[in-house]
Amino acid sequence: MSRRLQIVAVALAVGFSLSACGSEQGPGAHAGTAASEGSSSMDMQGAADRADAMLDAVLKQIDPEVQWAHGPTTKGSCDVTRRRTVMTIVSEDRRQGFLDQVEKFWRTSDYRIKARNEDKVFPAVYAVTKDGFGISVSIRAKGQAFFEADTPCVKESKVAESASEPNGPAYRGVYPLPSPNVRSAYWSAGAS
Repeated sequence: MSRRLQIVAVALAVGFSLSACGSEQGPGAHAGTAASEGSSSMDMQGAADRADAMLDAVLKQIDPEVQWAHGPTTKGSCDVTRRRTVMTIVSEDRRQGFLDQVEKFWRTSDYRIKARNEDKVFPAVYAVTKDGFGISVSIRAKGQAFFEADTPCVKESKVAESASEPNGPAYRGVYPLPSPNVRSAYWSAGAS
């Protein structure tokens, strides 16, 4: 009897992890849903490229510009997460303005805002595209902003490192990345 329970537990665990694979609908979504239909011909490299383009686009919209570096890329069984770490210090006084710029751009890009964390110290915004790509920005320790773009479940393939060039030091092979260390007359105003 215990062997049967182990098999059921493993089957459920695998089923739950696969069903949430990059889907806008979350756990319980199926491969034939609208979120995955648009990306059914896309492979993991194509999805990673699209995630890079989404991250490039939002970072270009932030005014004044912030310096960023690549965070680690992670691969699941059928999805990819690309990350960007902002190296510019975003002071507590400027965090809401930073998030407002990002959210405004995502709304004008026809992304759906899924959630907002209104925490004064560690706020965040989470959005999703019509075809199931998720994107988020969160402020963490020392005012460092982190962007993540998650792909929906797509065809398995190899995934190369991002071709996007950071606008500051690349920090290749460095993990974790340093705390934010670039001061901006605007974004860092009021930060110690």
